[in-house]
Formats: sequence, structure tokens, C-alpha cells
Amino acid sequence: MLHSLRSHSERIRFPLWLKWLLIFLLALGVVLRFVNLNHKVYWHDETYTSLRAAGYTRGEIDQELFQNRVIAASELQKFQRIKPGSTPMDTLRSLAVEDPQHPPLYFLMTRFWMQALGAPLEWLFHSPLTVTRSLPALISILALPAMYALAWELFASHEIALLATTLLALSPFDVLFAQTARQYSLLTLMVVVSSYLLLRALRLTNAPPSNYSHHYRKPSPLWHCWALYAGSVTIGLYTHPFFGLTLIGHVVYVGLNAWFQDTGSWIRAIWVGFAGAIAGAIILYLPWLAVMIVNAKRAFATTDWTQVSPGIDYLLKLWTLSFTALFFDLDFGFDNPLTYLARIPVLLLIFASVYSLCRNTRPATWLFVLTSILVPFLLLAIPDLVLGNKRSAVSRYLISSFPGVQLAVAYFLATKLSMKTLYSGRSQQQLAPPTAYTLHPNLYTPLVPFLWRGTLAVLLAGSLISLTVSALSTSWWNKDLSYANNTTADVMNQTPTPIVISDIGDDFTNTGDLISLSYRLNKPVGFLLVKDSDFISTPEFRAALQGNTAIAFRPSQNLFAKLEQIYGKLSRAIAMERIFKVPQSEPISEKKTVKIKRNIK
Repeated sequence: MLHSLRSHSERIRFPLWLKWLLIFLLALGVVLRFVNLNHKVYWHDETYTSLRAAGYTRGEIDQELFQNRVIAASELQKFQRIKPGSTPMDTLRSLAVEDPQHPPLYFLMTRFWMQALGAPLEWLFHSPLTVTRSLPALISILALPAMYALAWELFASHEIALLATTLLALSPFDVLFAQTARQYSLLTLMVVVSSYLLLRALRLTNAPPSNYSHHYRKPSPLWHCWALYAGSVTIGLYTHPFFGLTLIGHVVYVGLNAWFQDTGSWIRAIWVGFAGAIAGAIILYLPWLAVMIVNAKRAFATTDWTQVSPGIDYLLKLWTLSFTALFFDLDFGFDNPLTYLARIPVLLLIFASVYSLCRNTRPATWLFVLTSILVPFLLLAIPDLVLGNKRSAVSRYLISSFPGVQLAVAYFLATKLSMKTLYSGRSQQQLAPPTAYTLHPNLYTPLVPFLWRGTLAVLLAGSLISLTVSALSTSWWNKDLSYANNTTADVMNQTPTPIVISDIGDDFTNTGDLISLSYRLNKPVGFLLVKDSDFISTPEFRAALQGNTAIAFRPSQNLFAKLEQIYGKLSRAIAMERIFKVPQSEPISEKKTVKIKRNIK
């Protein structure tokens, strides 16, 4: 089925200099994953990775922190280290009780990583952030040989495989999340690995019986191949629930591919093996599936932010930014037209690549790439359009679709860059044997090689420029609600004797962002964490503010109203952010009392 493509793929040949250039860029992509690991904001979700891996729950942290008292940044960061006396069961409990939509595999890996290498890595790099971020960076490297294997299994071409691996290595999106202490690099790895194992199992199931007398080693039995696929699906499901999008894509692919093929006993063998693998993976996933069902109310409560209706224009913008970020990721402002104009060529390249793949390869090939892109995307996008949600607008939720895009672009550019690309249209459709290929010298012009080499050069240059700008930045678009924490920290670092006033907040996100903020402070800053707004009117609160410059960090509506009632109108310290400077430390009521006494005298 898939090896029938090999006759065409062997005609793809890169110049030797291009192969070495791609190998160099691939190695550069590996290095860039470890550049400035502790430089960017350690955002809200990353702090939750650390605290859950450490064995804490947010409830017990909030109970200890928000007690109407002043604490230091170091007291916030202690919840990022392994909880004394805790075990991996505490990590499981933290997720099951408060975050059941996140399976435990990556968090347990992080816990073991922190226990085994936390102290030496922190001593070596002088930052606790390097400890947790080095794990996803290493995991992301494993995705590179997996992508090579997947592209080889799909196209049987070393050139296409090398180019696809290089595109993954230099992808601004993949490098960005390789440096993020979350499970997304592991999700990328499992999407690629499971896809490779599926194609391999299908190929071997379809292969004719071989005479093993001339082989040194008998190939593994088919059930081994399906067992490996089942294992990869299980790991994927325990990594992130949205791996299920990839799994549904595999089901659609196997079904459509069987429909395109002639019926026979081998189709029954494929369905038996595939269904058995899926059933085995689901059985192994049942324990956590039961946890999600029992705590479904909590899972929906923590993801209700995706149910906001942003509008079709917002979705179109985010879809464009998400898919083009695989190759180009410079941000000129969300509402700046230049942000989208600069990405139109990348978008056109993606569409041209998918179109070329569908026209020039057999159904077994283009069906896989097309279903791997469209099925996960449509499963998120259609409900968003119908129900008014915004899950498909979250770039990291579309990870299941991204390897297919990179494979399509790699195929398209490899066929254009090959030293033997100018064949007839019939041969490009691969409907004839190799002898039917005929050259058309009149189609050749000296500009054609330079056109496609220039296209690849611009694409790779755009990726490298994006990676460089991102590496030198202290924050990037993926930091979401923590995007401005670095600017907030700069304000506090420049403020004389600052004290931060905050409570848990209306959306209960302040805990993570206060911990995130503490990593960016380069001077002693007190955090006055308020349990309820009535504390503002007490003498203890006024005493804590004496001699300090008070800054309110994302106060709840009740806290904000109480501060304005007692201290006067608050002024924004940062535009578009809910960070305010409290105008004075002397309450308005006390000032009025002083004026009255003076009048009496």
C-alpha cells in the first residue's frame, strides 16, 4: 500500500550541499531549544505544572497564602518544590481533585525529574526554571527522529524525511512549546510516534508473505506492531485529552483507506488489529477516564473560559496565526494588518502543498495527511462555529493537526527542489510505472531551480528570524494571561519600597500569576495577600502600608471597590492591565477627621 510510492520517491534527489545545509539547520534547531530556557516569563500554567508535580493542591496553597498578612517572594516559590513528605500519589490526588481534564503522565514525569535532577540543574544554571523547562526541551528532541521515521514510512524518501524533520526542528511554534513546562512537546511526540506506528502496522499487515530463509532475523509478528501502536495511543491519552483528536483522525483514515482499496481478507485483518489496539488502549485508559467522569463538574468549571463566543473574525485571525506559526512567528500586534499580511505567503504555501499532495500521490498517502490535518481541526472548529466557543482559537489545542501540515510542505518543496522534478502530469499522478516518465526539456528554464530554492531560503530565514526574536524576548504570545507579567515586574522593580496588594481574584487565577511574578523580581517585594475586602479598613492593613508604595495586582471587584472607597481613585500602573497604584497610604476618612479638628481649633 505505502511502499508502492517508493518508485516515485527514489527520483527525488537533493544536491549534496542542500543535504548538508539541512543537517546543519536541524542541529541548530536542537541547540535553539536550550537557548535562554529561564529567560521568558514562567507563566501561569507552568507554575501549576510545578505545584501539582510537587504534590500541592491550589486549595491548600490559597488557604495558606491569603491570610491578611505580608509574605516574601520566597514563600510563594516554596510551593514550586517537592512538598515535604509527599509521594506521587499526592500529585495524582492534586490532579484528580482540581484538574481532572489533565491526565497525570507528564506531571509524574516532571516530579521524578525534579527529584532526580532538580538540585544539580538549579546549581548549574542558577535558576529553578531551567529544571522544569529542560524536560520538555529534551522530549521535543525525540520528536525529530520520530518525524523522520513517519515521513520515510509515508513517502519512502530520505530527502522528504530530512526536510520534514528540519521544518519541525526550526518550527517557531514547536521550539516555543519545547521551552514551556507543560505537556505539549510530549503531545507532539506521541502524535508523530503513534502515526508512524499506525502506518507501519498497516504496511506490514498488507505486505505479502515473505520467504524468511534468506533473512538473518525473522520480522516481528503483526500483533507486536499493533501492540506497539496500542501502547503509543495509551501514552498519548495519558498525556493530553486532545490526543483523542489524533485517534479519531486515525479511525477516519483507516475507514476511508479501506473504502478506497479492494475488499479482501487483508482488510479484515487490518480492522481486527486496529480495533484490538484501540480497545486495548481504552481499557488501559479507563482508570483516568473514570476520574474524569466522576469529577466532570470540576473539569467543566476549569475550562468554562473556552465557552466565550469571540466571533468569526477572531477565529479566522487565530486560525491564521496558529497554522502559520509553524514557519513564521513575528507579532506586529493582534489588530495590526501587517501581522496577517506577512503570513499570507505562508498560508498560500500550505494550501499549495496540500493541493499538490492530493493531486500527485496515491490515496493511501494524501488521505493520511489530509485526515491528520482536517479531522482534529474540524472537531474543534465546527462546534466553535455552531455553539460559539473558542477552543479552536487556542493554538496549543491544534497540535494534532500540525505534523500533517509540515509533512505536506516538506513533500511539496522536496519535489520542487529535486534535481529531477520536471516530469509529465501523468507521471506526477503516479498512475504509471517508472518507465512511463518522460522529460519535457521545453518546460525547463534556468529560473525554476532558483525560484524554489529561494522559496525554501525565505521560509527557513523566516523561521530563524522568528526564533531569534522570540529567544531574545522576555514574553511571547503563548504566555496568555501572564503575557504582561514581565512589564508588571519592571514597574515593581523600579518602584521604591513596593508592596503588592492582591486577593484570589474574580477568576481565581491570581495564585499562579503571583508565583509567576515572583520569579521576575530582582529586589525584596512584600506581598500583602488579602482574604476578604473588609481587611482593608483595619489598622493592621494601614500599618502594613506605612512607608511603602502600594500596588494592587488584579484585585477582585470587591477589593477594588473597597480600596477606592477608602483611599480614593486608583490609577493604572500599566495600560490595558489590571495593575493599579494606590494613591496614598492615609485613608480618606482619617484625612477628613484631621481637617475637622483643625477647623474646630
